[in-house]
Amino acid sequence: MASLALGRYVPFHSFIHRLDPRVKLFGMIALMTSIFLRFPSVWTNLTMYAVIFVVIVSLMHVAHIRLRTMLKQLKALWIMMVFLLVINILVPNTSEIAGYFSIGSLRIYYSALLQTFYIVFRLVLMLGLTLMLTGTTRPLDLTYAIEWYLTPFKVVGFPTHEVAMTIAIALRFIPTLLEETMRIMKAQASRGVDFLNGKLKEKLRAIIALIVPLFISAFQRSEELANAMEARGYNPSAPRTRYRQLVWKTRDTWSLFFLMLFVGGMMTLNFLGFDVIAFWHAL
Repeated sequence: MASLALGRYVPFHSFIHRLDPRVKLFGMIALMTSIFLRFPSVWTNLTMYAVIFVVIVSLMHVAHIRLRTMLKQLKALWIMMVFLLVINILVPNTSEIAGYFSIGSLRIYYSALLQTFYIVFRLVLMLGLTLMLTGTTRPLDLTYAIEWYLTPFKVVGFPTHEVAMTIAIALRFIPTLLEETMRIMKAQASRGVDFLNGKLKEKLRAIIALIVPLFISAFQRSEELANAMEARGYNPSAPRTRYRQLVWKTRDTWSLFFLMLFVGGMMTLNFLGFDVIAFWHAL
């Protein structure tokens, strides 16, 4: 899975690949919920983040997804990370951790660095969960899972199938658009466009030279997909049958049980105000 990209399914005969897509979708949402839990002390937060990180990395190992693959997806987000760091430095929150160090006349509070670390680390964990979901679940199975969870909204006339299909197609198009972006960048570079060097004005022109053909290509692919679906008689409002049926198995039940046990334990500790330092002293 070295070339795994967000939204691309890679077939593999792992335990997570064989799980029901409804379990995987629910598990991703539940684990994301545990990522955003905040505990009363810094060391407790760091400890819980470490536990969640170990769990997610272990699941990625079972699904044959390398940690290096996940980190490669973060290369394009370094500008946002720097922006978050600057915002946290300019608008510090000293309620959680006090102290600062100075660079010239600029005070940099430790709480600003900690808050930036929290945001970036959560982003890494969420990216790992999303990679596991899209890399181990077929787009059609993911569509069935989303539609199954949206079934109760059919009572009020909510277009569950259309929404599920739209989400699945959007996820499916992510790797396609990434490949198209690389192709256009290579084509533009062969014509003398420099995306790395030059002044700000030249870089903006280079970006425009990339964005415009990318949008045109995306619209063309969308039109081709719509025509192909219409040519095959696709009608979302018509009664539909399914070639693949979702079958709940024993492994899905046990996986859901251990998942709820872990997430429920995290929420219980959060509700009780668990402090790892006090727990360590109590031992």
